[in-house]
Amino acid sequence: MIGRLFRLFAGHTHKKFIKKCQPIMEKINGLEETYKLLPDDAIVTKSEELKRRVGEGESLDNILPEAFALVKNVARRLCGKEIEVCGHKLIWDMVHYDMQLLGGIALHQGKICEMATGEGKTLVATLPLYLNALSGKNCQLVTVNDYLARRDAEWMGYLYKLLGITVGCLQNEMDIEERQRAYGCNITYGTASEFGFDYLRDNGIATSLEEQVQRGHYYCIVDEVDSILIDEARTPLIISGAAPKDEGNAPYMELKPSVAHLVELQQKLCNRLASEAKVTLDNGGSDYDRDAYKKLWQVKLGMPKNKQFLRLMENGTYRKNFDKFDLEMNSELLKSERYQVKEELYYCLDEKDNQSDLTELGRTNLSDDENAFILPDLPSIFSAIDVDDSLAPNQKVEKKRRAEEEFSQKSIKIHCLTQLLRAYSLFNKDEQYAILDGKVVIIDENTGRAMPGRRWSDGLHQAIEAKEGVKIERESRTYATITMQNYFRMYEKLAGMTGTAETEAQEFNDIYRRSVVVIPPHKKCIRVDLNDEIYKTRREKYNAVVEEIKAANQNGQPVLVGTTSVEASELLSKMLKREMINHKVLNAKYHQQEAEIIAQAGQKGAVTIATNMAGRGTDIKLGDGVPELGGLFVIGTERHESRRVDRQLRGRCARQGDPGCSKFFVSLEDSLMRIFASAGPIARLLQNTFKEGEVLAHPLLNRSIETAQKKVEQHYYSIRKHLLQYDDVLNQQRKVIYSLRNDSLIENNVQNVVFSIIQNELEFRLEQLLDNPTENKEDDDSFKTLLSWVNINFPLNLKASDLMNKSRDVICELILSKIKDAYEIKQSTDDPESLKLVERVILIRTIDSNWQKHLTEMDALRSSVGLRGYGQRDPINEYRTEAFGYFDIMLKQINSDVCSQLFRSAGSPQAFNRMVSELRKHLVMSGGTLESVNGEQQQHEGNTPRVIIKSTSLPKISRNDTCPCGSGKKYKKCCGLK
Repeated sequence: MIGRLFRLFAGHTHKKFIKKCQPIMEKINGLEETYKLLPDDAIVTKSEELKRRVGEGESLDNILPEAFALVKNVARRLCGKEIEVCGHKLIWDMVHYDMQLLGGIALHQGKICEMATGEGKTLVATLPLYLNALSGKNCQLVTVNDYLARRDAEWMGYLYKLLGITVGCLQNEMDIEERQRAYGCNITYGTASEFGFDYLRDNGIATSLEEQVQRGHYYCIVDEVDSILIDEARTPLIISGAAPKDEGNAPYMELKPSVAHLVELQQKLCNRLASEAKVTLDNGGSDYDRDAYKKLWQVKLGMPKNKQFLRLMENGTYRKNFDKFDLEMNSELLKSERYQVKEELYYCLDEKDNQSDLTELGRTNLSDDENAFILPDLPSIFSAIDVDDSLAPNQKVEKKRRAEEEFSQKSIKIHCLTQLLRAYSLFNKDEQYAILDGKVVIIDENTGRAMPGRRWSDGLHQAIEAKEGVKIERESRTYATITMQNYFRMYEKLAGMTGTAETEAQEFNDIYRRSVVVIPPHKKCIRVDLNDEIYKTRREKYNAVVEEIKAANQNGQPVLVGTTSVEASELLSKMLKREMINHKVLNAKYHQQEAEIIAQAGQKGAVTIATNMAGRGTDIKLGDGVPELGGLFVIGTERHESRRVDRQLRGRCARQGDPGCSKFFVSLEDSLMRIFASAGPIARLLQNTFKEGEVLAHPLLNRSIETAQKKVEQHYYSIRKHLLQYDDVLNQQRKVIYSLRNDSLIENNVQNVVFSIIQNELEFRLEQLLDNPTENKEDDDSFKTLLSWVNINFPLNLKASDLMNKSRDVICELILSKIKDAYEIKQSTDDPESLKLVERVILIRTIDSNWQKHLTEMDALRSSVGLRGYGQRDPINEYRTEAFGYFDIMLKQINSDVCSQLFRSAGSPQAFNRMVSELRKHLVMSGGTLESVNGEQQQHEGNTPRVIIKSTSLPKISRNDTCPCGSGKKYKKCCGLK
């Protein structure tokens, strides 16, 4: 009753939106009729008129009907003309219909549009893109891969050209000049990663304005928005490079044999436990033999994909009793027993979170040293060394160094063992990764596409490289990073379109503040969605899939088969080859032919196997005679963890009123069923002794599977939200640093910025002095420290008597004046333009090096604060607080580094020598020596680098400013609290 009531009101908001837009669509169609009378050359004239009106201040909403009508009219004028797209000849046959106009209005208003597959989203995007491009600002369309970006830019480019609008397209491996041309166009097509990485390169890597390519973030449409803003949002964009050589290589290959042996021991142990439990249960025993279920519970912890264990769990009685034992063991009362049972294994696995945990038995097997996995307590050791009067100062230093070295070596070894264990136990070849051209390449779990260039962090990628015996690349260091969420939230106007958005409406609203609107199909969908067929084993399921394909193929009906992994697609391909069925395989190994393979999937007799939603965005048009055979038959070999991916697969057939049908085949051995669907009707099904050879299909089971999918979706949503909460903290800091860096690129007079930084640093160090100037004493430690720092960093040769009995403000002005005098001497010895470049370089490199170190520290902090949850402290709040402290330290370090490098750099070696000579003369005349630049003469690498920067002083945070920690509070009410 309640469900029917909700369904009654479902779609009310969408209907209200459609009703509101109806007059606008009628006006568009009326104007388009009048535009039919215009000659071709009048179209560009009309377009220029619209640009002028926008430039004079007229709103885009006001000219929307005219702009949309103009685009529709140009599409009509193109009809029947032959065009070439990506080397293929096509006949233009598209004119915007009313539902596409409706979609265009929604996209202009910044909404997420759900439009069914085949409804022409590519054409819909031309309407709002043209309208917003009239503003003169760069508008962007984001697609899921390079091919679609190039195809859509070329395809829709014919329409834009007639309107006098320029179109650019970003492709991987483009150089800076090509990217600048693409962004210089009115509209730019590209992938999310290209746009995101260009932003990071512009703000974190570029050393001159000429190296920057983007020009603002005004309006963006994200095609397949659910895939990009949700599925890909779990992985942040990271620009990284090899870590310094002095950090050394982790000993993965050295530790590999011991970990491989440990995994083998665990497998043997779990096989034995499963066999013993099976014998006990099969021989009758008691109804609830606790010892047998304890062994099965251990197998689940140590090897959850053990085949004997999975077969035993297919028995309803066994499964019910096992769930009962599992519930008991997870109670607080059996905490001690739970620990003892786990310790009988070598390690425990957590499939949901992809984590592994060594037990004492495992640690003993890996090392005979009982302290091998115990990290030294450095604070205690250092304290003991400091109070040991029997040691000379140099001996204390040496003992501390050895303790630090032992700590470092043990930390690295423990970390490598943990990552190797994860690599062997939780990551499988052709599922999470593939070996392509001798390299480990990550496979996107949502699209099945290979992601070359991306690497797992924290040494996991290196561990998998060691496992597979390929070359181990050096560990990387993060140079710049941003999450997908925070990148796309920078746009003034953001919109998206996809065939499946409504199920994620809550997340779009929570994260991006974007509402979802469902656009009705142009023609009614007549697809037939058959009930899922559930089998007991994967073997039976695949045999049934092959029989279904064989039957459809004999009738000539085209079949598109969706799999969830490369391994599954290749297994199915082998089975079809045995049946002599011609087919094509599209997975991560063959993604280059993606669009062409998918485009031919609707031809008579075609059989296509595609990993997940590879080929998404490419229309499947039915061949001659195929509609009479029932259209395209879509078969899913497994339910995906996300309902959207299943809906996307179904949506590949029955486009724009075409016939088609879909069907999913499921087994109880599938990961989704095994991990998440262990309750409800599925559990009752097992309890009723579902036998091998049987097949079940019922709408109730479909709903039960969808319930399991909802659990997974919530799990992954929490991961994305968690990631965003951490990145929001870093995002506030990123804005400050990138703003400072960009100011350094733009500012004409960098010297003012440098001296502003020096003044900030002086003021900070002078805070150490006593407030009362008469109490400044020559033997005061803070006074000595200040003098030492000034004379080491600047060629001043200040004496204590110069500063005695003066206020802090007077001391600051005195020192700053002397530094400026010394700098004038430096200027007289160098070329002015070269010196400007050197000043910029000092600023940029100082900012970059400190920011990169800060990112590494933030990664480590994020890893460590998670453990504080055990102490009843919120990890996010802990992260915010400490991250602000780290950021403050980093800003102070930037100031200090600029000061230390100012007189140690020059435009050329000759200029540096002249500077040293002149400064030495100046100081000798005043009775001093040149401490700050004597010794090793450091100069800028080679000749002056190609850089242009602007600078402003490091930001001072006002009490009423938003706190950089990311809390959203004012600074005075957050980290500024005393």
